[in-house]
Amino acid sequence: MLEERLEGEGHPARSLAASWGSHLAHDRRRSAHTVRAYVATAHRLIAFLGKHRGEEIGRFALLNLHASDLRAFLADRRGQGLGASSAAREMSAVRAFLTYAAEAQGTTPQLPRTRAPKRPRTLPRPASPDDAIALAEEAAAAAPNDWIGARDLAILLLLYGAGLRVAEAMSLTARVLPLGQAMRVTGKREKTRIVPLVPAVKEAITAYVALCPYPLAGDTPLFVGAKGGPLNPDLVRRAVRSARERLGLPDSLTPHALRHSFATHLLARGADLRSLQELLGHASLSSTQIYTDVDAARLLDVYRHAHPRA
Repeated sequence: MLEERLEGEGHPARSLAASWGSHLAHDRRRSAHTVRAYVATAHRLIAFLGKHRGEEIGRFALLNLHASDLRAFLADRRGQGLGASSAAREMSAVRAFLTYAAEAQGTTPQLPRTRAPKRPRTLPRPASPDDAIALAEEAAAAAPNDWIGARDLAILLLLYGAGLRVAEAMSLTARVLPLGQAMRVTGKREKTRIVPLVPAVKEAITAYVALCPYPLAGDTPLFVGAKGGPLNPDLVRRAVRSARERLGLPDSLTPHALRHSFATHLLARGADLRSLQELLGHASLSSTQIYTDVDAARLLDVYRHAHPRA
């Protein structure tokens, strides 16, 4: 078990971290990756506080922490090489764990006031439409056989043409067949949304289904691996990396960058933020608003290269 690996047996707060992980997975519907990361943070906090305060940290000790305790924990993590963005996520997990610890004891959470590191604001780097299509076609051309090439082309066009995350594409089942004008996608926290299918994407998926040597029906994954099982998303990333290198495209052109490109190009063509939020499956509009900065950056770049007095 993860918690046993992170902490010694019998630690007084270990069971609390474990029950928090179960709460995140079943009640909050967080992804397995998020649960693992958050529970690991809880154990790191417990272990650090035990050394920092020279005492075992039990359930009630977690309710009486000071801002200096959290600042010391953060300083320790930064000293281990944790970057600003990762440190901010770590503190977010700490606050969530301490809130759960208080509520588990039937008390109102009173968290120490401490400021997390400011996250550096970075803008996604979208690909041009030509580069996005060239990447998908190059990855398909380099596949070991026709059906795998058709599969890779369909996946990458789906990421760019419908704005899906890689994990969302991998979670699609054969129940989406036969394809219509739109597709139901399950995203983060089990939220579903409807995404339209442009003709090029629909044609690519249809071609892949026709060539696939394995039966695709019911709850079978839509995109399968060479032996017919679920496709490992790392294979998609590897195909993109190889195609990108052969084409001389920037390292920033990742599978997820295709989703960024989808959003940026829609916004540039007049899509409103609310519609874009729905298409991307963002929980809040603030997550979508970053694309207004992306588009502004693109326009400034065009201006600098084209205007005679720029």
